[in-house]
Amino acid sequence: MDAISKQVDVLPLVKHYMEEMNLHEIFDRHIPNANGAEIKPAQVLCTMVTNILAAAKPLYHIEEWLIDYMDGQTEEGELASKYNDDRCGRNLDLLYDANRGSILTEAVAAAIRVHDLETSHIHNDSTTITFAGAYEEQSEEAVQIEYGHNKDHRPDHKQIVFGLNITEDGHVPIGYHLYDGSTADVVTHQPNWDYLREFLGKENFTYTADCKLYSIETLRHIDSHGGIFITLVPRNIKEIKGFIENVKAGEEIPWEPGYIGSKSRKKDKNNIHRTYDNKMSADGYRIIWIHSSDKDKQDKCTRERRLTKAEGELKLLSGKLNKYYLKTQGQIEKKLKKICKNTGKQLTVEIKAEEITERKQVTPGRSSENTQYKEDKKTIYSLDWHRNEIVIEQELRADGMFPLITNDKHINAVDALQTYKQQPFLEKRFQTKKSILKVAPVFLNKNERIEAMVFLYFIALMLVSLIERNIRQQMKENDIESLPILPTGLKTKTPTWNNIRYYFRSIYLSIIIDGEKTISTTIKGVTKLHKQLLELLKVPVSKYGNLKDNWWEFEFS
Repeated sequence: MDAISKQVDVLPLVKHYMEEMNLHEIFDRHIPNANGAEIKPAQVLCTMVTNILAAAKPLYHIEEWLIDYMDGQTEEGELASKYNDDRCGRNLDLLYDANRGSILTEAVAAAIRVHDLETSHIHNDSTTITFAGAYEEQSEEAVQIEYGHNKDHRPDHKQIVFGLNITEDGHVPIGYHLYDGSTADVVTHQPNWDYLREFLGKENFTYTADCKLYSIETLRHIDSHGGIFITLVPRNIKEIKGFIENVKAGEEIPWEPGYIGSKSRKKDKNNIHRTYDNKMSADGYRIIWIHSSDKDKQDKCTRERRLTKAEGELKLLSGKLNKYYLKTQGQIEKKLKKICKNTGKQLTVEIKAEEITERKQVTPGRSSENTQYKEDKKTIYSLDWHRNEIVIEQELRADGMFPLITNDKHINAVDALQTYKQQPFLEKRFQTKKSILKVAPVFLNKNERIEAMVFLYFIALMLVSLIERNIRQQMKENDIESLPILPTGLKTKTPTWNNIRYYFRSIYLSIIIDGEKTISTTIKGVTKLHKQLLELLKVPVSKYGNLKDNWWEFEFS
């Protein structure tokens, strides 16, 4: 008799979430096996989503990843090799040609229904997906990979723009859009809001985004169609600049108490918020001013850092004057402008010019009583600088302030602020997509396949978010403060998908065979804590029961 083992880890858990939402049937309905392929397109696509969720390997290594799960003496040999790059690529083509809008709508609707998601507050933001390569030949019908403002800090790489909508309830993705790489965020919000209105079947949801939402045309569009918005107002807007200047000039603001937000990493530190809600925009929207004690400290630190840096650079510059490219006042002023660009009038710098006369020989050689001399006049420059304490004092008065704008006439200022402060969770979803699900950089060649692949990544990101939402909600309902699922048994109060995936890594299927006959199959590695996690995740423990061959395949009606 021989014993073999196959990897199991989080696959039954992932498969349960996908089956619960009927994702395999949704894929199969829209992408039927019209050509009679050996493996259904829906099975391949679901396996690719599982790979994104469960593996640290890129998508194009799916065959290598599957070997530990599928191949063995009790199954058909080389089964994993059937999920090769060619098969995955062909199925990405099928997904691209399918009605992905309908697939997305059905999948998200299933997530909302099965998990009872609240959709009254939606947050939007965008990021970039970076590509390595020239991508000179692209399909004109698909999203265009172009140069643009790269949020991965890779201006030398091309990109596409990925816009994401998430619920405030659990921060679950419920929609996305891909845009050409050169697309500016400001033009995406109006069509995105129209899409959400049609999908949700209502207008009165609260739409929150960063300052790129602030476009008079977009705000008027949302307001005129019965929508609600909350966003940050850019500081260069005339009425905002005027208010800040008045504060700097000494106008007292009657701040109202807001709320105290704790910092998880600094338990002894709190961020105290205050509000001032007595301003209206030219269009009649409420401008809510916020003062944050945390931002106040950051603004002061930033100012001091910039001033100290500029003073250091001025000291170095002083030793280089009157040489090479620093001999004229124009050359020096150009350098000063660069050094003081972030200090404004807080630093006063004066260029001093002193004219000196130098006596030089008219002809070369040793000087003698007959040597003739001439006098040359030369300007020597020096610098003098000091901090403008009056200006700095004025700047200090406006530290910690930022303005929100909303057309909601009923929400109080504190609730508006707390809604806006959910915005950073979008960054966490983007981080999950890039660091945990490995979406970037992308190395696929065809932009049609890239579009299809990003669709699968969205599905995976939605599943991750649902999993994290469930376990955290259940921990709260069961008064569980933390779970010891981190390496070396450390505890976490906010389990992430990466934590869960790590903890389930040791579960495998042990198979005893005698010749070609299977004697027994047993799941190994499932502990009491694993069972508790499954309960918190709302996954029946039976999903990790007596698994048979092909347990990872989906059953289609």
